[in-house]
Amino acid sequence: MPIAEIEENGYNLNISRYVSTAQAEEEIDLQAVHKELTTLEDQIAEATQRHNAFLQELGLPLLGTP
Repeated sequence: MPIAEIEENGYNLNISRYVSTAQAEEEIDLQAVHKELTTLEDQIAEATQRHNAFLQELGLPLLGTP
């Protein structure tokens, strides 16, 4: 590290001023996330439909209806 850089920083020798401790952010696969969310939505719809069949047999209000 050049002395000029230390001088520019007011002779501040704090390590974090000269060494980055930042970690790279994890890359997110948006297509994989979208696929997972779509699958979950399908599973929720299927489970709701099955649950509503039981509710209907019992004469109770169905989920997702006012």
